Amino acid sequence: MESTASLLDAAAVGDLVLLDPLSEESLLRTLQERFSREDIYTYIGDVVISVNPYKPLPIYTPEKVEEYHNCNFFAVKPHIYAIADDAYCSLRDRDRDQCILITGESGAGKTEASKLVMSYVAAVSSKGEEVDKVKEQLLQSNPVLEAFGNAKTIRNDNSSRFGKYMDVEFDFKGDPLGGVINNYLLEKSRIVRHVKGERNFHIFYQLLAGGSAQLLQQLKLRPDCSHYSYLNHEKSVLPGMDDAANFRTMQDAMAIIGFTPAEVTALLEVTAVVLKLGNVELSSCFQASGMEACSIAEPRELQEISQLIGLDPGALEQALCTRTVKVRDESVLTALSVPQGYYGRDALAKNIYSRLFDWLVNRINTSIQVKPGKKRKVMGVLDIYGFEIFQDNGFEQFIINYCNEKLQQIFILMTLKEEQEEYVREGIPWTPVEFFDNSIICDLIENSKVGILAMLDEECLRPGTVNEDTFIAKLNQVFASHKRYESKETLNAKHVTDISLPLRCFRIHHYAGKVTYNVTGFIEKNNDLLFRDLSQAMWAARHTLLRSLFPEGDPQRPSLKLPPTTGTQFKASVATLMKNLYSKNPNYIRCIKPNDTKTAMLFTPELVLAQVRYLGLMENVRVRRVGYAFRQLYQPFLERYKMLSRRTWPRWAGSDREGTEALLEDLKLPPEELAYGHTKIFIRSPRTLFDLEKRRQQRVAELATLIQKLFRGWRCRMQYQLMRKSQILISAWFRGHAQRTRYKQMKRSALLLQAYARGWKARRIYRRYFRSDARTRLSNFIYRRMVQKFLVGLQKNLPPMAVLDRTWPPAPYKFLSDANQELKGIFYRWKCKKYREQLSPQQRAVLQAKLCASELFKDKKALYAQSLQQPFRGEYLGLTQNPKYQKLQAVAKDKLVMAEAVQKVNRANGKTVPRLLLLTTEHLVLADPKAAQPKMVLSLSDIRGASVSRFSDGLLALHLKETSTAGGKGDILLVSPHLIELVTRLHQTLMDVTAQALPLSIADQFSTRFPKGDVAVTVVESAKGGSAVPVCKKRGSHKMEVLVH
Repeated sequence: MESTASLLDAAAVGDLVLLDPLSEESLLRTLQERFSREDIYTYIGDVVISVNPYKPLPIYTPEKVEEYHNCNFFAVKPHIYAIADDAYCSLRDRDRDQCILITGESGAGKTEASKLVMSYVAAVSSKGEEVDKVKEQLLQSNPVLEAFGNAKTIRNDNSSRFGKYMDVEFDFKGDPLGGVINNYLLEKSRIVRHVKGERNFHIFYQLLAGGSAQLLQQLKLRPDCSHYSYLNHEKSVLPGMDDAANFRTMQDAMAIIGFTPAEVTALLEVTAVVLKLGNVELSSCFQASGMEACSIAEPRELQEISQLIGLDPGALEQALCTRTVKVRDESVLTALSVPQGYYGRDALAKNIYSRLFDWLVNRINTSIQVKPGKKRKVMGVLDIYGFEIFQDNGFEQFIINYCNEKLQQIFILMTLKEEQEEYVREGIPWTPVEFFDNSIICDLIENSKVGILAMLDEECLRPGTVNEDTFIAKLNQVFASHKRYESKETLNAKHVTDISLPLRCFRIHHYAGKVTYNVTGFIEKNNDLLFRDLSQAMWAARHTLLRSLFPEGDPQRPSLKLPPTTGTQFKASVATLMKNLYSKNPNYIRCIKPNDTKTAMLFTPELVLAQVRYLGLMENVRVRRVGYAFRQLYQPFLERYKMLSRRTWPRWAGSDREGTEALLEDLKLPPEELAYGHTKIFIRSPRTLFDLEKRRQQRVAELATLIQKLFRGWRCRMQYQLMRKSQILISAWFRGHAQRTRYKQMKRSALLLQAYARGWKARRIYRRYFRSDARTRLSNFIYRRMVQKFLVGLQKNLPPMAVLDRTWPPAPYKFLSDANQELKGIFYRWKCKKYREQLSPQQRAVLQAKLCASELFKDKKALYAQSLQQPFRGEYLGLTQNPKYQKLQAVAKDKLVMAEAVQKVNRANGKTVPRLLLLTTEHLVLADPKAAQPKMVLSLSDIRGASVSRFSDGLLALHLKETSTAGGKGDILLVSPHLIELVTRLHQTLMDVTAQALPLSIADQFSTRFPKGDVAVTVVESAKGGSAVPVCKKRGSHKMEVLVH
C-alpha cells in the first residue's frame, strides 16, 4: 500500500482496484496523473501496468533492488521489481513454478520489461563463480537475440519481430541453473521487404557498421547499406543507436555464452549470404522453344555467394533459374520466369534466415540448458508481440492477434481462478462473475474443422486453381451468420453498407476491437514453399552450418510429404505455450505505449484509452472488485489503523484477528462492508477504505499534536531542571572558591609567622654554636650542591649515542674542567663499547680491517683518505658467477681473502700487463685474465716486505726472499686499484698465519731486487693530468722512474 497521501488522492491511486467511482475516465485520469509524476507503474491487484516513458528514469539502481528485495508486494510503491520479487520468492520459498506474461503493443516496452525482470532476479539470487556464470549467460542471450530478431518499425526502434518464451530453471536454494528459450513466428518476410521508414533486422546494419575491414573482406561485403537491395538501398542510421558498438556487444555476448570463433564466423557467413542474395538480379530470355526463361544478369554476386558457401556457381544458378517437376516416374526440368525466379530467390533468403535463427536459439539453449537429473524450479518469462491493428493487416497480424486472443483468454480465466481460490482459501462465499468470454473468437480461428486456419490449410492443399478469392468465398459461406465475422459479402446479405470494408478482406471482432484483414498473400505465406531444387543445392554446399539447415535436401532421404503449414505450426506452438502457462502460477505485466511519436513523457489519452480497452483493464478491475475491492493481512491492517480505537491503541495483547474485529466494531462500520477471512480482512467498497484513511489521517494529526505537546512540556521541564542543576553547581563552586581563597590567605599568614619564628630560632642557635666554623660548613655545602647540580644537569643533557659524535657539554665551573674531561673520555669509551657489542662478525671484521689500514697508512699515504668511504669488499672478480675463474681458486687450495684485477710492471722495460691477483690465507696467485691460468704462485712466507709511495697512486713493490722459489726472478711491481685494502689484508693475513707484521716502507724512493741486480725506484708526482695508471720508465740498468698523478 502506498502512502496516505496517495491513498486519499483518488486521481493518483496506486492500485486501480481502489478507484471510486470506477470508469474509463477516472482510470485514464489516474494513469495520466501518475505518469506526469514519473510514476510509470500502477497496480490492478497483483497485475502491474507499465507506461513507457521513452527516457531513462533513476528507479532501477542497486538501492532500489535492495528496497524491493523480500518486500511486501503492497507495502511499497508499484514497481516492476515488486512483481519480479513476488514471483521469485513464491518460486524459492513456496516451491511454485512461476510465469511472467508481458503483453502490449509494439513500442510499449515489453522487451525492456523482460530485461528488467531478468536483471532483478540475477541481482537478488546468490553469488558464486558458477552461479554468476549462469546468470551472465542468461542475460547475454538478450543482445544476441535482439541483433537477429529485432528491427526498427514505425512504432518502435527496437521492436521484437518474434515471440520469445524463456524458462529460467532454479535449484532448491533459488540459484539459477540454466534455461530454455522458445521462439515463435519470426517475421521472415521482413528479410525481403519492409516499408519505408523501417529497417531490416539489426544484424545486417551492425555487421556493416561494426565489422572490421578484414572481416567484411572475408564475407565479401561492402560497408555501405545503400548497396544492398534487401536494405532498400538506404543509409539507415538510428539516433541514439550505435550499430558498431552493438555489434561488438553482440560478439562479446556470444563469447560469454560459449560460441566458438568458428561458429561465429559460420553464422556471419550465412548472414552475409542472405544479404547478398537480394543483389542477385535476373534477366528475361527465351528458350529455343519460345518459352520465357530467366538467367543471372550479373554473375559477380552469384560467384561470391558460391565462394562463401562452397558451391559451384553453375549449380546455384540452375537452382535459382529452373525447377524440377516430377511427372509420374519422370523428372522434367522447367525454366522459371523472372517473377518465379525472384519468388524462389526471396523464398530461399527467408528460409535461410528463419532456419538460421532457429539454429541460433538452439545453440544458445545448448549452452544454457540444465543437465538432466537435477530437481528444478521454473520461472517462465513471456515477451511476445502485442495486439496489432494497422491500416493494412495481413497474415502476420492475423497470427499475432490470434496468439493475443489466447493470452487474453488465459489472463481472464486464471485471474478469475486466482480470485476464486483466494475466496475459498479465506472461507468467504464466491460470487460468480460475468465477463466477456473470447473463446468464441478463438474457436472461430482455431477450430480443427471449420476454423479459419483449418480452411486456409484446406485451400492450400486443394488441387486445382487455388487463390485468395476461393478462400474468402469459402469463409463467407461458412461464417455468414457468425457474430464475430464480417465481410463485404456477408454485410451485403444483411443489407448493410460499409465502404471501409474492401472486397478481398474480412473483419473479426476481437476482444481488443475490430480488425480488417486483407487475404492477399495468405495462401503463399501459409504454404511458405521452398523449391526442392533450392533445398538440394543448399545441401550440396560445403558450408557445414548452411548444409545442416536443409536436411530435406539430402537426395538419399527424399520425402514427398509436404511440410506443415505456417498456421498449423504456429497453432501447435501456441497450444504448447498455453499448456505450459496453465501449469504455472501467472504474473502479469501489461505494457502501454503513451504516444506514437516516441516522445519522452508525452501522454496521448486517446491512444492510451484504446490500449486500455483492448488490454481489458476495465474488465480486470471489475473482476477484482466484484466481491471485495480491498484485502489485507490482519497484522499489517491492525498495525496501520490501531490508533482509531482506544481498545487497540497503543498495544493489543490478543491475536491480530481479534484486534481487527475490536477495532472495526468500535468504528461502527456497516457489517455488509466487511468480511473476515482466515488470515485477511476484506473490505467491499473503496469508499470505506478511503473513510478509514481519512479517520487515520485525522487521528494521526491528533496524535502528532499530543506528541508535540508532551514533547514541549518535557523539553521545558528538562530545561528547568538543567538550569536548576547548573545554578546549584555554580553556587557550590563559588562557595568552594571563596573558602579556598580564605584558606590560602590564612595559610600564607601562618607560613609567614612560622618563617619568622624559625629564622629567629635559627639565628639564636647559630650565634650560640656555629659562628666559629660557619665559613667552612657553608663552603662545603655550596660545593656539594654545585657538584650535584652539575651531575644532574649532565645526566639530562648527555650527547647522542652515535660514535662519530664527539660533542660534550662544557663544564659550568672552572674547578670541574678536569673531572668533565675525564667523564667525556669515559662516556666515549663506553659508547664505543656499546657500539661494538651491536656489530655482527662481518661488520667487526670490516672495522678491524679499516683500523689496521688506519694504523698502516694514516697521515703517511695520500691515497688513504680516498679509501675511507670505500667499503672493503675483498672479492672484485665475481669468481662464483664466472666459471672460468673458479679453477684459479682451486690452485691455492685454501680460503680466499681477496681477488682483484691488477697491472704487473715488466722488469725489463717498465710496461704494464693485466693480471688477476688472488690472495688466500697461505698464497698469493698472479694469473693471466684471458687464459685464466696461474702465472705465479707465491707462498706468503716468501714475502719479506712491501714498499709504497706517499702519493695517491696504486704502485706496490713486493720484496721476496732470495731463498724462495720465485725469489730468483726478483721483486714484483704491481699497480692495484685497491692498494690500501690489498696491503691491509696482506698484513692481516701474515699476522694470522706467521704472527709477524708485514714490513711496510712508505717512501718516495726504495730499492728493488731485479734479476740483473738492484734497481732504485723513484716515484715522482706529476701535476699534469693523464692516465690513472703510473708510468714506469727505465733510466739505465739500475734506475727506474715512476710518474704518478
